[in-house]
Amino acid sequence: MSRTVHPIEAESYRILRGRVDLSHLPPLTRAVTERVVHASADLDYVADLVCDEEGLAAGRAALRAGAPIVTDVWMVAAGITRAGREIVCPVAEPAAADLGRAAGITRSAAAVRIAADRVGPGAVWVVGCAPTALVELIGLDAAPALVVGLPVGFVGAAESKAALRASGLPAVSNVGEKGGSAVAAAALNALLYLEDK
Repeated sequence: MSRTVHPIEAESYRILRGRVDLSHLPPLTRAVTERVVHASADLDYVADLVCDEEGLAAGRAALRAGAPIVTDVWMVAAGITRAGREIVCPVAEPAAADLGRAAGITRSAAAVRIAADRVGPGAVWVVGCAPTALVELIGLDAAPALVVGLPVGFVGAAESKAALRASGLPAVSNVGEKGGSAVAAAALNALLYLEDK
């Protein structure tokens, strides 16, 4: 089933491609970069985004095989094109608050622990809000198929993304403090939209 592209989206991509030529990028990296720039109207992501083409391919294959998608917050989940996919996001569950208090960690970090136990290895993780969620994921033996690590903020965001890149996990991240739910969801959607090609 192919996706219908709205004329506004088509025009946005025409404008984007008129401003910057990304044809030299590997195909999945180009798709993710264009989708992130399209979602944010921020051309700085062209130089700021760090993509691992092999990791993107692994993530895309995992999505095609029905791998679970885990998000740090529901705002990220809301931006992902679901197409019948279940998204795991335990951050609002009482168990996350309880574990966070008991372990002395943020609710977001606690939710990552809970989600990792539920989904096991091979999931696709999308972090767009909480740097502590990304740090927790890096410290677990979660064996993700792909990590979209694009949390935003002045406290810990840049550092958590640098730690993700240093971890060797298959990932998409960016250099610096910016990011966010819409950008993280856009990066994942780029892979979902390519599924039928």
